Amino acid sequence: MSLIPEVKCRRCGERFSSLRSRCPNCGTRRVSQSSRTPGATPGTVNGTAAYERAGSNTRWQMIFGLILVVAVLLAVIVMVSTSLNGTDVSERKKPVAPPPTVAVLQPSAEPVPTPTPTPPPTVEVLQIRYQEKETTDFTMSPGESLPLNAYVSPLTITDKVKWSMDDPDEEFFVITVDPEDGNKIMLECLKYREQTSKLTIELFGKKVQCDVHTRKA
Repeated sequence: MSLIPEVKCRRCGERFSSLRSRCPNCGTRRVSQSSRTPGATPGTVNGTAAYERAGSNTRWQMIFGLILVVAVLLAVIVMVSTSLNGTDVSERKKPVAPPPTVAVLQPSAEPVPTPTPTPPPTVEVLQIRYQEKETTDFTMSPGESLPLNAYVSPLTITDKVKWSMDDPDEEFFVITVDPEDGNKIMLECLKYREQTSKLTIELFGKKVQCDVHTRKA
């Protein structure tokens, strides 16, 4: 361990003996540090006029600083309130534009075609038959029943005839239509009738009648 202290070059950082006045590496002159203690300034010594003036200056600086801070705060508050009021007024005065009208294009409805009515078929032959023979009049006794049927031509017509009797209250005759074939009926005589009754069938405007007589029991 060396008894002579070493110093560090302030330029290149090389350490060398404190007895040298220059750095052996770069030749920089070594600066000796002063061992003297700097004396106190008059402003830091209590009781001096400079100390009193320094204290007074510090107080005034604090007062001016507070005044400046308050002024800045007031300016900020005024600016914010003015900005808010101006926004409210502008929003109240600004008219609200109505929403734009959007034209909705409705699809054009296609006209519904008018159906062409189908003309009714032409009935060429319409007959009242008993036992497969055409009949235009017959006689019945009270309590008697006769099976009758309607013949329609052409045979392509599948619509059924309408049966009726000039006895709306069914006082003298009762017509029972076959549930499976509307062109067939069972005609029942209930009692004697002095006048001749009319049995009628009708289909597509064509009408045929048959005279029905009754005999006394």
